[in-house]
Amino acid sequence: MDYIGKVLEKIKEWARRLIETLLGPDVQPEPEPIPIPVDDSGRRR
Repeated sequence: MDYIGKVLEKIKEWARRLIETLLGPDVQPEPEPIPIPVDDSGRRR
C-alpha cells in the first residue's frame, strides 16, 4: 500500500507541474483599475 501512495503523490506532482506549465503559476484575477479624478471644469467654458 505504501508503494501505491508514493505513486499517487508523484502523479499529483506531475499533474500540478503540467497545469502550472500550461496555465502559468497560480492564476490571479486582474486588479481593478483605480479611477483617476479628472478636473473637467475647464472644458465646459
